[in-house]
Amino acid sequence: MTVNTSIETNPVLKLTFDFALDIITYCETLDKSGKYVISKQLLKSGTSIGANANEAQDAESKADFIHKFKISSKEIKETKYWLKLCQHSKEYPDTNALLNRLLEIEKVVNKIIASSKKNHL
Repeated sequence: MTVNTSIETNPVLKLTFDFALDIITYCETLDKSGKYVISKQLLKSGTSIGANANEAQDAESKADFIHKFKISSKEIKETKYWLKLCQHSKEYPDTNALLNRLLEIEKVVNKIIASSKKNHL
């Protein structure tokens, strides 16, 4: 089951790729401030969202496709946790823009999961 894997023409891949690039930049800023532990966790979860969405494009079945997006959904929740920690911690760069973009991605991913489940039954 292969679907469109082009970042330029697949909206969810574009959203998650661009978000991952912004997470990398944010984490580099954290690293410069010596905030390595949070940076490492955030980098892993924030880039994993798009990695799993990308893997879903070559899913072996509809169930596998849904499963990959459920993993993306879990990574979104983890990323939101780390960003909120940064938001409420002293001397961390602002996370509002990242949280807003993550909310947009979360809505798209949840819609993909819901419509895929509906069409799978």
